[in-house]
Amino acid sequence: MTGPATARGPSTARDVAVVAFAASPCERRGDGTTGGVEMLVPIFAEVYAQTGLTKGDIGFWCSGSSDYLAGRAFSFVQAVDAIGAVPPIMESHVEMDGAWALYEAWVKILTGEADIALAYGFGKSSGAELRRVLALQLDPYLHAPLWPDSVSIAALQARLGIESGRWTEKDMAEVASRALGAAQSNPQAQISGKITATELLEAPYVADPLRAHDCAPVGDGAAVVIIASGDRARDLCERPAWITGFEHRIDSAALGARDLLAVPSAAAAARAADVARAAGVARAAGTVDVAELHAPFSHQEILLREALGLGDGVAVNPSGGALCANPMFAAGLSRIGYAARAVMTGRAGRALGHATSGAVLQQNLTCVMETRS
Repeated sequence: MTGPATARGPSTARDVAVVAFAASPCERRGDGTTGGVEMLVPIFAEVYAQTGLTKGDIGFWCSGSSDYLAGRAFSFVQAVDAIGAVPPIMESHVEMDGAWALYEAWVKILTGEADIALAYGFGKSSGAELRRVLALQLDPYLHAPLWPDSVSIAALQARLGIESGRWTEKDMAEVASRALGAAQSNPQAQISGKITATELLEAPYVADPLRAHDCAPVGDGAAVVIIASGDRARDLCERPAWITGFEHRIDSAALGARDLLAVPSAAAAARAADVARAAGVARAAGTVDVAELHAPFSHQEILLREALGLGDGVAVNPSGGALCANPMFAAGLSRIGYAARAVMTGRAGRALGHATSGAVLQQNLTCVMETRS
């Protein structure tokens, strides 16, 4: 679903807001299973505590994960153990990042089938060779049989940008340096630290022109977001993050059919989501105070900032972003969660959460949220 579900105003859709968010620490968990139960139980308890809700209050559940990453079919069923068997629930699943599970939950509330919904995403990347697993999302006839790993493909994109004059290796290092510094205040981050771009550039290449700091770390983690309609949201949260636009778009999966230095799906999703329901007028995505961008590689943040029209005054990835914690199938949902938290805590009046899926920013989702008096 892309167009029909966009929030267009109180007369055509219900008000929906994020009321709670939690994420597990991102780390390599040698003792965990690929089902995610160990990571999910604590954060379910956290959002229950934030809202005072119980399992029985949730009208709809939706999860995001990957059988390819887990290495077995219907792997998400094991994660349902974290919810519990009683009472019965209305549940769904997407083979995508949890951000797309949140989208489905949002649609469920818009249609009136639920008043409160919970979306979660989880992934155990350390149990597999992630760079090779992600090759399976490529064209199954021409590209996937060659097993080009995700880092090498991103390196081709980064090299294109350097050769065309769009950015330099120093620009990429500055993105990483800022992210690592910001992540020092995020206890869920996998890596953090105060280090200059000059110091980062002394490191060897992982895949020319990418160095380790240019690539998201491999780690395991989970995230959960609760959304609610209208008055229920006001009851559950002192300052809800009201969703004013929620859209996703897709570019071609064929690498040769795309301009790797453009992200039209991200720009289109941002334009489609750019409806301020409270004011009844459209505003540019660049007017947000905070933007959490799902950029697994440093140069991709540069691409996304440009595609989304984010100005210098926008605080980008104050959580540290995916360069400091990138749990597969939870990182995109976390971006929306951190953006919502900025609104709920009063650090932002309007925020943008972004998620991506597929090779080199092929699929993009945007969620715009704001506070209301």
